[in-house]
Amino acid sequence: MSVMKRLSMIFKSKANNALDKMEDPRETLDYSYQRQLELLQKVRRGVADVATSRKRVELQINQIEAQARKLEEQGRKALGVGREDLAREALTRRSSLQGQIADLRVQHDNLQAEEEKLTTASHRLQAKVDSFRTRKETIKATYTAAEAQTRINEAFSGISEEMGDVGLAIQRAEDKTAQMQARAGAIDELLASGALDDFSGSRGDDIQAELDRMGGGRDVELEIARMKAELGQGPAPQGAITPGQPQQQPQAEPHQEPYQQPQSQPTQQYRQPGEGQ
Repeated sequence: MSVMKRLSMIFKSKANNALDKMEDPRETLDYSYQRQLELLQKVRRGVADVATSRKRVELQINQIEAQARKLEEQGRKALGVGREDLAREALTRRSSLQGQIADLRVQHDNLQAEEEKLTTASHRLQAKVDSFRTRKETIKATYTAAEAQTRINEAFSGISEEMGDVGLAIQRAEDKTAQMQARAGAIDELLASGALDDFSGSRGDDIQAELDRMGGGRDVELEIARMKAELGQGPAPQGAITPGQPQQQPQAEPHQEPYQQPQSQPTQQYRQPGEGQ
């Protein structure tokens, strides 16, 4: 096979595939129905034209017959007055008109037969067009229902193009959400472990957190001691928290010098009277 033949075959196959995808059976049926209506209209116009021709022939026949009757009357009158020559002329013309009438009657019969044939064909074509219209609407409705069912099934199965795009979008959103959650958890762990600094607060927040925890434990102990004092189980501690009273910060004690022991003085020995000097 030559290159040109292969290219021609490929082009034809591609074009046929493209046309098959573009073709809508409903549009094809509507076009076929339109063509049948046009053909029916032509047949009806043909019937009307034949009927018009037939009617024209009938008028001609009537006119010629009227002339033939007139010539016959003229021949009788000519014979009545003794003019045989005029009577013979009138009858000769009447005979010629009779030939024309015969030819016109043949044409009239042919036209009438043609008219009847076209009328019968028009009726048959009308019945065929009506049947095709009913079948066309049925096929269109069935195709539309099948197309809708196919789209619904594709949507349920997720193989349609639209639903495939939606599924990919949802998958990407879920992946990004999981990635952000993992990143947030990792940053929280790094902040808690001190591997990262929290620039929203001051340095040494871990020390402050430990001090706050110790202070919270001391407040609990003071509260327990106060409650024991209320129940008579022990003395009230200093700095105990009373209900509704804000906690007072412990005042700083004044600075005291370190205690120094006084130097020892030589002890005097007192003697009793009479003891040796």
